[in-house]
Amino acid sequence: MIKIQLSERQQKIIDIVKDNEPITGEEIAKQLKLTRATLRPDFSILTMVGILEARPKVGYFYSGKEISSIFLQQVKNLKAKDVKSLPIIVDEQTTTYDAMVTMFLEDVGSIYVTNEGYLSGIVSRKDFLKNAIGGIDINKIPVGVIMTRMPNIVTITLEENVLDAAIKIIEHEVDSLPVVEEISEENKKKYKVVGKISKTNIVRVLVDLCQNA
Repeated sequence: MIKIQLSERQQKIIDIVKDNEPITGEEIAKQLKLTRATLRPDFSILTMVGILEARPKVGYFYSGKEISSIFLQQVKNLKAKDVKSLPIIVDEQTTTYDAMVTMFLEDVGSIYVTNEGYLSGIVSRKDFLKNAIGGIDINKIPVGVIMTRMPNIVTITLEENVLDAAIKIIEHEVDSLPVVEEISEENKKKYKVVGKISKTNIVRVLVDLCQNA
């Protein structure tokens, strides 16, 4: 589990609050032999992440929450729509060669394939390599022939959270998930690709949360 490191002074503040709650900022500063202004950034951080609760004219209380549970809640509160990146999309009729060039120019591990604007498949570097070695004419065969087709594609919706995305990526051993909007047409479900969540997106979220903690 990822652990966010608090400063020694912040940990002392937590201990003081635990032993004396409710306690004012001035009283905490007096015990630490520091000014209230010096401690203001520490109070802001500890209340922002939810470890301490501040009540006007009363003082600070310890919330009882551990930093690990707070971190987990922050991850759960982040939706796919908040962290998604731009998807790389080609049409089914795009030649395998052109799709392969697109992948390498965009420097991605997989690209999404659409038919009439809706998700119909996904193609990865392994797919290109396997078929190129297999001897197909990549200049003539459309990418729709070699792609993995729906419904054998793992997707995520805009409202699902980052933890859901990470679990799907791990369980299905994929490098990214298409973020989709579900649309019903003639009693059929179709999916419009509106973004992607990759391993890089997940790592970036974790780094940002740790740096801002």
